Amino acid sequence: MKNSILGLIALSALSVMLTGCNNEKAPAPQATAPAGNAAAGKVIAERDCKACHGLDGKGAAPGIPNLAAQREAYLFDSLMEYKTGKRPHAAMTSWNMSETDLHNLAAYYAGLPPIHNAAATDVKHSSPYEKGKVEAAVCAKCHGADGNSDIPGTPSLAGQQPHYLVAAIQEYHQGERAKNAMGLDLSNLDNLDLEDLALYFASQTPVKRAAPTIGDRVAGEAASAMCGGCHGVHGVSVDSETPNLAGQDAEYLVKAIKSYRTTRKNWGMERYVAGLSDKDVDNIAAYYATQQPKAADKVPTSTEELAAKCNRCHDQPASPTMAAPKLKGQNKDYLVMALRAYRDGKRASSAMHAMSFPYSNAIIDSIATWYANQPAK
Repeated sequence: MKNSILGLIALSALSVMLTGCNNEKAPAPQATAPAGNAAAGKVIAERDCKACHGLDGKGAAPGIPNLAAQREAYLFDSLMEYKTGKRPHAAMTSWNMSETDLHNLAAYYAGLPPIHNAAATDVKHSSPYEKGKVEAAVCAKCHGADGNSDIPGTPSLAGQQPHYLVAAIQEYHQGERAKNAMGLDLSNLDNLDLEDLALYFASQTPVKRAAPTIGDRVAGEAASAMCGGCHGVHGVSVDSETPNLAGQDAEYLVKAIKSYRTTRKNWGMERYVAGLSDKDVDNIAAYYATQQPKAADKVPTSTEELAAKCNRCHDQPASPTMAAPKLKGQNKDYLVMALRAYRDGKRASSAMHAMSFPYSNAIIDSIATWYANQPAK
């Protein structure tokens, strides 16, 4: 029985899902499964499972989950998903076991003591937002320590949509946007660092910039009709990949809009901007610069706060038949793989996909690290 069995985290979601998760109800406990025979299960484990999961239930390599002390009902449900093909995995579907065998195997691993984690600290871990704050120090001289810039022509980043920020930062990082200073400032950051940085700025509260000296905001409101479909009626986007424009620096907006005539690539923007005069661009910039900015997301202050939401389903010792797995002390690489699989639609669970879909790799890495460093129970 090779590689993974466990399912994963009932996470809240970034942005809308972070608040929406508070309204989600924990899954109802499953009906009590027939009791398995642990002794018979040990025989099966010895024959089919120990090479990957060990007789002690410890994953033999990164990415292979620990099974020891996992909930019996969850283990059985997971094994049935492999048996029926609901979860595809070449090694896990190569064996031929009856439902009785699966009950016995689940009983065996569930009855083992939890795997001792020598690295477990059970302390609060740094969140991607806190890491991003440290990385943001290099940006402060231009964009402000909290992402609110007061330099004409330089955009504010506070409250910006996080997925858009990640994409924009990566474009600078990779040299796809022509700004030498940005490329130099970000040259030492990897992809997870860039996500941390974007999440930090997205979580900050934006403030209005100085009133613009260019353009006619009234005329700009009429000219912005096409923009509202993506950027929101008043410049506050509801799409995490589309930037907020409300309260942004007018001079920066003018430069950004005009850049779609020359260097920046976006099929829709290029077509729309081609029909605008310079006066139209000034007016649109004036309109959005005078709108009230709003933070893109309500974000937690730490990974521990994120995990607290997950624990409503995954840390319920009083409900041993609940079909949600224990996560504390689990293999980090496995947790990362499993949550990414739910997010990307490679593992079937409508609830888990909806909850995990907005999660960046930085958030996934952070919460997987937190659980992996907790003592297993």
